[in-house]
Order: sequence, then structure tokens, then C-alpha cells
Amino acid sequence: MAVICNTCGLPEDLCACYDLAKDSTKIVIRLETRRFKKKGTMIEGLDPKLNDLDNVAKELKNRYACGGTAKEGYVFLQGDHRDTIKSTLVNLGFAESSIELH
Repeated sequence: MAVICNTCGLPEDLCACYDLAKDSTKIVIRLETRRFKKKGTMIEGLDPKLNDLDNVAKELKNRYACGGTAKEGYVFLQGDHRDTIKSTLVNLGFAESSIELH
């Protein structure tokens, strides 16, 4: 017997809630200066219930060869990656129109 999604009402194998939620999230990317003038890229607006933040952070850290962390609704990467982070997030499946660069 097929399991029905509570949100969209479709069977679980046809459920599109994950993709719709990924398209509707508003992601804000900004540069943050921490102690000792260390710069970091802050990616906010990721919903931890819909996105696996640990996997997103792992992919970004591997891509940019830097350190970072994933915590409640944001991913922080060490260093300034604002110039290429938007294209990387689009490659991970996020909508380009929902990504805002500050």
C-alpha cells in the first residue's frame, strides 16, 4: 500500500514537496567579519526541516576547500566566496531567483 504525503496528497514516490520547498526558500548570502578580521560567508534562509544542512555544508566545504559549519538555519563558510557561491547553490538544486547576494 502506498504512503500518501500529508502536504500535497500524492503518493510518496511522486511527492514534489521537497522540490517545491527548495524553490520557494529565500536564501541570503552575505559577508561577515568575525574576530581578528577573519572573513566568512554566511548563507541564511535554509530550512533545516527540508534541507539536510550537514550535507549542503559538506558539499560547499569540499567545493571551496575551506572550513565551515552548519547550524540552525544557516551555513557558515570560512573565507569570502560570494563571487561563485550562487552558481554552486544552483548546481545543488536551489532556484537562482531565490538567492539574494548582499
